[in-house]
Amino acid sequence: MNSLWLKIKVWTKVTVFSLLVLYGLLLVFNNSGEPVKVWIWFGKTYEIPALLLIVSCVLIGILGTLLVRTVMKTVRQLREIRDHGQADKEAREMADMKSKAAMLQTRPDATE
Repeated sequence: MNSLWLKIKVWTKVTVFSLLVLYGLLLVFNNSGEPVKVWIWFGKTYEIPALLLIVSCVLIGILGTLLVRTVMKTVRQLREIRDHGQADKEAREMADMKSKAAMLQTRPDATE
């Protein structure tokens, strides 16, 4: 019984993947020569194939996502560097205070 459900699950995945690939091929075939007007800058519109527009938008989205992720990671690293520097400074100050306290001499008792 377990084998039957596994087969159903695998064939469902294969069918869905095949339908998605077929849809992608139809999308490429139907949009490969279809011109689209694109406004890029003031006073001028360009006609480019729809497929090229789709691919360009996807690539720009991927590059934008990578750029945002890189900037966020860099900001996080800068914060960590600042925090480590501050912790090191506090540790040096504490060590300096302890060394100064160790150098202080205690007064001899007046009763002696």
